[in-house]
Amino acid sequence: MTSTASSTDTRQGQAAEDQRPSWQQRLRRFGYTAGPPIDVRERLVPPYAEPSPRIWTALGLRQEAAERVTRWSAWVGPLLVTLVAGLMRFWNLGSPKAVIFDETYYAKDAWALFNRGYEVNWAKDANDLILQGDGNVRIPTDPAYVVHPPVGKYVIGLGEWMFGFNPFGWRFMTALLGTLSVLLLCRIGRRLFRSTFLGCLAGALMAVDGLHFVMSRTSLLDGVLMFFVLAAFGCLVVDRDKSRARLAAALPPDENGFARPDAHIAKTTRLGWRPWRWGAGLMLGLAFGTKWNALYIMIAFGMMAFLWDVAARRVAGARYPHLVALRRDAFITFVATVPVVFATYLISWTGWILSPDNGKGGYYRNWAVTDGRAGSSSLVPDWLRSLWHYENEVYAFHVGLSSPHTYQSNPWSWLVLGRPVSYFYESPAPGTDGCPTDAGEKCAREVLALGTPLLWWAACFAILYILWRWAFRRDWRAGAIICGIAAGYLPWFMYQQRTIFFFYAIVFVPFLCLAVAMMIGAIIGPPGSTERRRVAGATAAGVLVLLIAWNFIYFWPIYTGQAIPIDSWRSRMWLDTWV
Repeated sequence: MTSTASSTDTRQGQAAEDQRPSWQQRLRRFGYTAGPPIDVRERLVPPYAEPSPRIWTALGLRQEAAERVTRWSAWVGPLLVTLVAGLMRFWNLGSPKAVIFDETYYAKDAWALFNRGYEVNWAKDANDLILQGDGNVRIPTDPAYVVHPPVGKYVIGLGEWMFGFNPFGWRFMTALLGTLSVLLLCRIGRRLFRSTFLGCLAGALMAVDGLHFVMSRTSLLDGVLMFFVLAAFGCLVVDRDKSRARLAAALPPDENGFARPDAHIAKTTRLGWRPWRWGAGLMLGLAFGTKWNALYIMIAFGMMAFLWDVAARRVAGARYPHLVALRRDAFITFVATVPVVFATYLISWTGWILSPDNGKGGYYRNWAVTDGRAGSSSLVPDWLRSLWHYENEVYAFHVGLSSPHTYQSNPWSWLVLGRPVSYFYESPAPGTDGCPTDAGEKCAREVLALGTPLLWWAACFAILYILWRWAFRRDWRAGAIICGIAAGYLPWFMYQQRTIFFFYAIVFVPFLCLAVAMMIGAIIGPPGSTERRRVAGATAAGVLVLLIAWNFIYFWPIYTGQAIPIDSWRSRMWLDTWV
C-alpha cells in the first residue's frame, strides 16, 4: 500500500515536471529558457563549478594536484583578497589625526560606554583635549541624550579599550569589520554563485569601493551595521543550503539512482532547529542594536527565508508548498528571528539598565520613578518603562529630523553618486602636512565618502540585469541580491523630507558588488559557451574590472586624506555636487 502511494507520488511529480506552467510559456518571449531535466538533488543543492580541464593541462598539473588546488582555492582565494583589503584599510589608519565628521559623537560615546555604562555630555573643547592628551581626559558623569542604540558604539569602544582613546583606537574595529566583510562577501558569493572566481570577484569589487573603504577607516555606526547585515545574509544562505541538502537526502532514488519529487517526503520532512537561522537572528539583533533601520532588513530577510523554504518544498514535490512551509517552517523562522532580535536588542542596553535611577545614571534612566510614576501596583519594571519612554522619544526625533545639512542628499541620487559626504577637509600651505613645497598655492586634503564611480555606475546596469534575471529567468540568486539592495535602500524613500546622507548606502554596498559580479559572470559567458565567446567575454569583463580598480586608485588621495595640489583635487571633482 505504501509502495503504491509512493509510486503515485513519484509519477505525479514527474508529470508536474513535464507539464510546464502557463507563466513559463508566456515568459519564453522574454528570454525564459527551461533547462534539461536533472536529478532533483542537484536542483536542491547545485554542485560547485569546476575549472576547465584545459587550465590544468596548460599548467601541467595532474588530476590529483588539480583537485587539491581547486579545494584549497575555496579558502585561499578569499583570504588573499581579504589580505589585500586589510592592508589598504589598516595602512596609516590613524591619519588624519583628527576627530572627523560624526566621530565626534561615536568615538566619545564608545569610550563613555566602556567606562560609565552610558553616554555622557562632553565639554565643547573635548576633541582638542583628547587629541592633545592622547586620550588622557576626565570622563564626565552628566548623561547625554543619544538617538542610536549601543551595540555599534560598544564595537568601536572595543578598539579604544585595546589601543587607546586615539584615532587609531576608535577606527580599529571598523577597519577590522570592514576587512572581515570582504572575506564574508567572497565566501557568500562563492556559495551563491557556486563559483570561487565570482565569489572572490565580488569581494575584490567591495575591497576597491571608495565608500566601503572610507567607512572602514572611520568610526561611524553604518559600517558596523553593514557587517552584521551581511553576516545575517550569509547565515541565511548557509541555512538554505543545509535545509535543502536535508530534503535532498530524504528523497528516494529511482531505479537509475536519480531522485524524483515526492509529495509525501516534501510534506513530512522536518528540517531540524536550523542553527544557522538562529545565527541570522542574532546578527540581525546586533544590527538592530546598532541602528534602527535594521528592522526593515529583518522583515525583508524573514520573508525571503520563508519563500526559500516554499521553493525548497515545491522542488521536493509538495503539492501545496506554501501551506507546507507555513506548517513546518514558519514557526522556527519567526522564533529564530523576531524574539531573538528583540532579546539581543534588550540585552545590549545592559549598561544603561544597570546604571542607577537616582539621576546619576543614563539619560531617562530615572524617568519611571520621577515623571513616569505609575504607582506601586505596576507590574512592569521601572527600568523597562523608562527604556520604553526613551525609545518613544528617540522615535519622535528620527521621524521629525529635518534640520538642513550641507551634505544631506535625496536617496534618488545615491546610485549615481549625486552628493557624497566630506568627512574632513584642510588646505595646508606648501611645505606643510604633506603639501609639496613647489605646489605654488595651498593644497587640498580631504576624506570624501564617495563610492568608486565606475563601480557604482556599472551597478546601475547590474541592477537592471538582475531584475530581468529574477523576473524572466526565475533566478533565486538575483532575487536574493535584489532583496538585500531593496531592504537597505527603499525604506529611505519614505523619509525624503528627513535629513539623510549618502553614506547610509553602505548597508547595501555588498549586494551591489554581488550584482556587478553576477553581471560580469554573464558577460564572460555561461558554461558550454564557445571558446570565441569566452575569450570575447573575458576580455570585456577584464577591461571593466581593471577600469574599476584604476578608478579606485585615482581617487585614493581623497579617500585617505592625502595632501595634493589644488588642481589635482579639482580634477577629481567630476560633478559639481561633489564639492
